Amino acid sequence: MVVPALTFVLVVGIVLGMYWVFVERPARATETALRRRLGMATVSGRVASSVQSEIRRLSSLPAFEHLLARRVDIMRPLVQLIEQSGVRITVGAVLLSTGCLFMLGVLAGEARVGSLWPGVVLGACLAMGPVVFLRWKRSRRVRRFEELFPEALDLMTRALRAGHTFISALGMVADEIPQPIAAEFKLLHDQQNFGMPLPEALRAFGERVPLLAAKFFVTAILTQRESGGNLTEVLINLASVIRDRFMVMRQVQVKSAHGRVTGWILMALPPSLAVVFIIINPNHFGSMLAERLGIQMIVGAVVLQVVGALIIRRIVNVDY
Repeated sequence: MVVPALTFVLVVGIVLGMYWVFVERPARATETALRRRLGMATVSGRVASSVQSEIRRLSSLPAFEHLLARRVDIMRPLVQLIEQSGVRITVGAVLLSTGCLFMLGVLAGEARVGSLWPGVVLGACLAMGPVVFLRWKRSRRVRRFEELFPEALDLMTRALRAGHTFISALGMVADEIPQPIAAEFKLLHDQQNFGMPLPEALRAFGERVPLLAAKFFVTAILTQRESGGNLTEVLINLASVIRDRFMVMRQVQVKSAHGRVTGWILMALPPSLAVVFIIINPNHFGSMLAERLGIQMIVGAVVLQVVGALIIRRIVNVDY
């Protein structure tokens, strides 16, 4: 009885996902972009005039959007993760793909082993895939942003020395520097043009970009606007500091490369061996699930694995 029900749910999820990808998303892409842009043009300078403007980003399906609207506070970290990753996807699509992967893992595990618990474990592992992918994309985007940020500051410096205003310099950075610098500075430039005060637009920029260098940039600009001074000199010094930090980061990554690779291998070895044993001899693994002691051993192994991963991460992640 469980398998037909799960199969039905999986098929419905796949159909809804394909409908969203091939029908709803192309039809609503232009409208969503326009509403986001207009939602930032408030006289008071807020990013959105109401909570509803944030809810519209959650899903392209009206029914799913209404359901997610009741959990805006819970969905906000996922919304922030999607925005920082730069992936054009909605929260609804992430949740839908997560549910489909979980059901697929449950069905595959139960069909292969003949027990529900291995399928649940496999489904939970597959369900983490979308979030892991978004975190990986965010990490790559942040590293690329930090690498290009000094070049953007140099361009702003040259523009200011040539007589351009600070807002014009932001527009030049958005036009000349590659992604992801272009997208973030374009949004910053548009927010200010649509009526948001520059201090609030800069603070929103610092919240969107999870980098200490971006916070340095925002703090330096706001301090210069309040107390005065040579903005060109401030940007030159800031670019030099960011380059020095980036060089130190590279050196730290080289020194800790051996420890990080060792940690990846130690973390991947136990689950890989478990999957191999499940495929080669399902009965052997099933006997552990049939006994209470076997379940306790598996739980203890998972807990120790998580603790070991946290310890290794603490060791190899050096603050710089």
